[in-house]
Amino acid sequence: MGARREKTCCFTGHRPEKLPWKSESDPRCTALKERLRAAVEQAYADGFRHFICGMARGADFYFCEAVLALREDHPEVKVEAAIPCEEQAARWGEADRARYFALVERCDWETMVQRRYDRWCMLKRDRYMVDQASRIIAVYNGTLGGTMYTVTYAVRQGLELVILPPEE
Repeated sequence: MGARREKTCCFTGHRPEKLPWKSESDPRCTALKERLRAAVEQAYADGFRHFICGMARGADFYFCEAVLALREDHPEVKVEAAIPCEEQAARWGEADRARYFALVERCDWETMVQRRYDRWCMLKRDRYMVDQASRIIAVYNGTLGGTMYTVTYAVRQGLELVILPPEE
């Protein structure tokens, strides 16, 4: 495993529809964001300096925001936006699109996995992130879907796994 991979942490997590609250102002969401911030700070304490986020709505946004906040105190932290395709945010609501573009703008760089949307681009993005990293932080509730696939792939690839259930 290369030195860069050893210092790289990626993220997977649920979109808002799979989280057990309707609003980010819910105290359970606030508590998850705090646990996510703590996991990001622990990754930094463990030597991770490169963080990759898939930039989906929901938990990905929380992760990206936590890493960007960490970078304010530690400018050596680098944030990579792993974007599955150009149209990732095209069908989202205005507020989510604005948040997405504001977050991507603050990242150190973007990796576009492919230009056009197809049914496999999200999986390709997830594999790209795992293949670059040695640790994955996952907001995961045990249900079927993309997060489960990414966690399973990460375990098969030997990544260190940090699971944060949406609720504790």
